[in-house]
Amino acid sequence: MTNRYAVILAAGQGTRMKSKLYKVLHPVMGRPMVQHVLEQVKAVNLESVVTVVGFGADKVAEYIGHESELVVQEEQLGTGHAVIQAKERLRDKEGTTIVVCGDTPLIKGETYMELFAHHERTGAKATILTAKAPNPSGYGRVIRNEDNEVERIVEHKDASEQELTVDEINTGTYCFDNQALFAALEHVSNDNAQGEYYLPDVIEILRKQSDVVSGFLTPDFEETLGINDRVALAQAEGILKQRINEKHLRNGVGIIDPSNTYIHPDVVIEPDAIIHPGTVIKGNTTIKSDAEIGPFTEITNCYIGENTVIKQSVASDSHIGDRVKVGPFAHIRPESSIGDEAKIGNFVEIKKTTLEHSSKVSHLSYIGDAHVGSNVNVGCGTITVNYDGKNKFLTTIEDDAFIGCNSNLIAPVTIGKGSYVAAGSTITKNVPEDSLSVARARQTNKEGYASKIKNRQKD
Repeated sequence: MTNRYAVILAAGQGTRMKSKLYKVLHPVMGRPMVQHVLEQVKAVNLESVVTVVGFGADKVAEYIGHESELVVQEEQLGTGHAVIQAKERLRDKEGTTIVVCGDTPLIKGETYMELFAHHERTGAKATILTAKAPNPSGYGRVIRNEDNEVERIVEHKDASEQELTVDEINTGTYCFDNQALFAALEHVSNDNAQGEYYLPDVIEILRKQSDVVSGFLTPDFEETLGINDRVALAQAEGILKQRINEKHLRNGVGIIDPSNTYIHPDVVIEPDAIIHPGTVIKGNTTIKSDAEIGPFTEITNCYIGENTVIKQSVASDSHIGDRVKVGPFAHIRPESSIGDEAKIGNFVEIKKTTLEHSSKVSHLSYIGDAHVGSNVNVGCGTITVNYDGKNKFLTTIEDDAFIGCNSNLIAPVTIGKGSYVAAGSTITKNVPEDSLSVARARQTNKEGYASKIKNRQKD
């Protein structure tokens, strides 16, 4: 196998997106489109990747700078000019270079592999990735000769009536003999209405040299969708969503309504997990078998254990164990760890907290910056008062403790093993093991006083 290289064209500003965000950084299923392109093209075992960027170079570098060399196209002078920016990195290399657009996130790694294999098998100097378009209007047409080689690419506006009947279009992705590519680029002219250097002109130059130019037809036109505006971005989102959900369905995951379920590419879900409608699962999330997620639940960067049920809730950057029940309407915030068989009930917020095995926070509570042991019951309306306006402090609740309803635990404080906190208490000091702590004012009843208040209000 010959050496393989890639040039990703990602310098376009994308004015039609009508956004301040650099075009190729617009996300498709939670990942910048250029990152999708890079991940898929690297499936062909490349020696190196060069990404051509424009004014948004710093932002692009944050996402892919560790995986690709970056070169800057200071002026936007066409696709041919963009590839020339990679010349210093690649011109002396021998092998095959693929040129792909950073706004085509749906092309699969398998397609790139087949394109390379076709190119190398035919001995072509250039191979164009083509597709049959249902409506080819606006696309460059691929015109083949009697030997099925690509004769030329004709832009829509320049095509004859006969050429306009051709439905095979140029997708903008190419494989080239690397040295032939950069040699031909030296002869590309900007003598056109836009004053730009066009990469497709390389095809004409190679044909005039009697070099073989081939075309590889991908069977799936949807893969080749280029994203130039918000409409195409939404289309790509829908296509990739469907592709991801279908993969999980075929792997044994139960997705009740795939059209209303959003699962990002890095998510791992084991067979027999059930995903209900309205659920969004993002980032590096793992969901184990027999878990049940949703409906209307958002999970980001979490581990979800076996047989765990999460309903109408939000969880992020946390570990949730086996046989846990969460929700409805719970919020598990980052850096939390929920032990096996625990319960996080309705309208409960957990933040930066460890909740050990079989502990329960069932209703209307805030537990933040806390370590809660096993078999602890936290009553309705309990709050760990963790913030003094400047610093956060830790609340520790040891095993088998019972926290009565409407308790305030003023951190830093420790509730000892097996202790009880009476309902309505505000705890400011440590509670020893096996103790009952009551911290509330003594009740006083003033009989008949309510009538005096009512009479005073009338006056």
